[in-house]
Formats: sequence, structure tokens, C-alpha cells
Amino acid sequence: MDMMKKVPIREQDPAVRATNFDEVCLGYNEEEAVAEAQRCLDCKNPRCVTGCPVNISIPAFIQEVKNRNFAKASEIISESSALPAVCGRVCPQETQCEGVCVRGIKGEAVSIGKLERFTADWAREHGISAENKAVKTGQKVAVIGSGPSGLTCAGDLAKMGYDVTIFEALHKAGGVLVYGIPEFRLPKDSVVAHEVENVKKLGVKIETDTIIGRSVSIDELMDQEGFDAVFIGSGAGLPMFMHIPGETASGVFSANEFLTRNNLMKAFRSDYDTPIHCGRKVAVVGGGNVAMDAARTALRLGAEVHIVYRRSEEELPARREEVQHAKEEGIIFNLLTNPTEILVNDDGWVRGIRVIHMELGEPDASGRRRPVPIEGSEEEFEVDTVIMALGTTPNPLIRNTTKGLDTTRKGGIVAEEATGQTSREGVFAGGDAVTGAATVILAMGAGKTAAKGIDAYLKAKRGQ
Repeated sequence: MDMMKKVPIREQDPAVRATNFDEVCLGYNEEEAVAEAQRCLDCKNPRCVTGCPVNISIPAFIQEVKNRNFAKASEIISESSALPAVCGRVCPQETQCEGVCVRGIKGEAVSIGKLERFTADWAREHGISAENKAVKTGQKVAVIGSGPSGLTCAGDLAKMGYDVTIFEALHKAGGVLVYGIPEFRLPKDSVVAHEVENVKKLGVKIETDTIIGRSVSIDELMDQEGFDAVFIGSGAGLPMFMHIPGETASGVFSANEFLTRNNLMKAFRSDYDTPIHCGRKVAVVGGGNVAMDAARTALRLGAEVHIVYRRSEEELPARREEVQHAKEEGIIFNLLTNPTEILVNDDGWVRGIRVIHMELGEPDASGRRRPVPIEGSEEEFEVDTVIMALGTTPNPLIRNTTKGLDTTRKGGIVAEEATGQTSREGVFAGGDAVTGAATVILAMGAGKTAAKGIDAYLKAKRGQ
């Protein structure tokens, strides 16, 4: 075994997986996981831990995998993470824990994410879950949203002894994990539902179909329902558009709607009565992970799919793994290309897209080179569906129905970075509701931070 290289991960063949919604990555088996764990140097000052937004004791759990103590490895991870099987699949480890792995200086970093996934899957398959032996404090906390930040905050608070209730607007718990990330990257019934159930086993109650700001307000939760603190983890579900001609035509979707219909409402399955239009030729505008998810979903629904992105491949914000998978499956990348108009038939349906070609100029505020239009380079090409994957912002409903809640110009809730405390006493916030659209693991980190902040606040209230 070459200790400088990762143990290869098994995947579905691209030609096969492009026709189904089964998980692409097949994960490590026991022998592969143990072999990969042996590559860990067990550093005295593990940079991987500080590179992890939820500070999992990475070398400790990997050493247990190496010694085949998989149950102990799971126990170590669960001390820090409520969603290990999710994180092992969708976190950008290459820019976090693996990005600072010492083994990666002269070779390939340890496959920390794949080992986390293996450990979590092993625990699920063997019926192992975390126990909660906390002494109850008698104080109630409401958590708004059952996405990564809400589930993390709720789980941590339950382990501290608080009576926690999550309020979820949709009919199923999981937030972006169930409506945003496709089945072929993150299986819903076997992975997401199990990890939600583990949070419930800690004593957390989840009330679905409850829209905060409509069903009940934060003011009512605190003033009438007796909640001592509230955490807002409602995410960023309001899609952004380009505001170009033709954008309101039939056949134009936000990636949010397209993915929600397919993931949460199972539009891709013939036995679900929730169909969605997906034409013969689809343009997905954007270059992030959501764009890759929408493009790869449309491909599996039978379309020829083009990614239309205004910068070059080097600037694509999506994970390298997702870009590579998209290419292998046959997604066509129209880079340095920006839409200027969506062309519409007389019947109101999309018939094509007009684009202008770009070149890269000086870096902008993001540090990436600014795309500059090339005069006279416009052209048209035929598509019958356009999916806008340009990012999302927080829904204004909560900020518009809650007294004393400061927000930013872009609609994010203002919260202290160290505690999650907002301008309203007893109300905390974190994740995409504060920062705008970001990653699952950063939302989880914000949920952990807020749980600590809420604990300190409520301890002070009860005189401790």
C-alpha cells in the first residue's frame, strides 16, 4: 500500500449513474476504511480539528477505526456532530479538515470525510445511537428550522438538559438536507431520516407544517407559549434572479423550486403524483454546488444539460468532486458565458437563451477575477428550460413579524459571531439566516455556537 495516496473510493460507473438516482459514491468497506485510517499520522497538534467547523476529534476517531473499534469511533464523532453521515457525504473537506492535513503536504490528505461517512453508516447499520443522560433544567427553547443549524443547536441543547422543540415549515424535517441536496448525493430515507431520528432520541420534539410568522410568531412563542429562548435557523430559501428579459416565462425555474420538487416531493419517481417540467435541452445558470445538483438532476430526467457560467473553470465555486462528477456524466460546460436574455415563444414558453461571451479582468471584492463582456460576441442557442442557480437570501417573513430584530441590507439577521445573540433579548440566530447561503458544516458550526450562547444566557437567568 502506498501510504502517500488515498485508498480509492468506489463509485457507480458514470454511464450507469447518469440514468438513476441511486447514490453515486459507494463508500469504504471495513477493510478499505481500516487501510485508509492507517495513513493518519495522529499528529500531536492536529490541524484537522481546528479546520473542522464543529471541531470533531478527528485523530481520535480515526485511531479507533484503525483498531476496528467502530462503535467507539462513532461515539467520539457524536460528541461533536449530530449529522456525521450527512457531513461525511456533503461537506467540503478538501477546503477544511483535509485541506490542512499534514499527510497532504507531501502526498494526499487522509480521506477524513469518507472515514466519517463509513463510521456513521456502520453505526446506523448496527443500531448504535447516542444516549442522553442530561439532567433537565426546566427551561424551554424553541428552534426555528430543522436544517443543519437547527438540528445541531437542538441536539446540543437537549444534551445540556433543555426542553427543545423544533418548528419546521415543511411537512418533513431536514431543511436543505431533504429539499435541496439530491438523492444521488444524500439518500433521504436511509441517511437523513435516520440522523433526524437520532436528534429526536435525545428528547427533541419536532413540529412540522408550522410556519413561524404565520402559524405562530416568535413574540407569541416567548410571551404566550413560555419559551425561555429562541434560535432562528430558518436558512436562506429566497431565490435570486438576474432580472433579464424573459425571466418570467414558462420553463424558467429557480434551482430551489426545481430541486425541492425533485428531492422533497419526489418528482423524479413515477409512483409520486408530483411531476415537474424538464425539457429536452436545459441551461443551468450558475457555477456553485446547487447549480451542479440541478444540472445532474435534469440530466437524470433525460435532458441535455448545459452549465452557463460567466467565469472560467478555475473560478467555479462548486466542489471539485461535484464538477468532476458532472463532467463524467455528460454535463456540457459553457464557461465565460453570461445570459443577457431568455428568448420566449408566442405561447409564453422558453425557446432559447441569448448569451454574451466574457473575459476575465482584474480581481473583484471576492478575490476572483471580474468577468468583462466581450463586445459583439453575443449569440443565441436553443433551450426549452432555464434553471437559475444564482444563490439565495433569507426569507423576510421572520424579520417582518418579530419585534426588535436587526437585519442587514441583504436581509440576514444580525447576530453576534461568538454567541449567536441577536438584538432581541433571548433570541439567537445562526447559519444561512445570518450569513446567506453557505455550507452545511458552517451552518452546523453556527448552531453549536448558538447552543453555547443560549446555555450561558439561560444559566444566567436561573442564577448559575
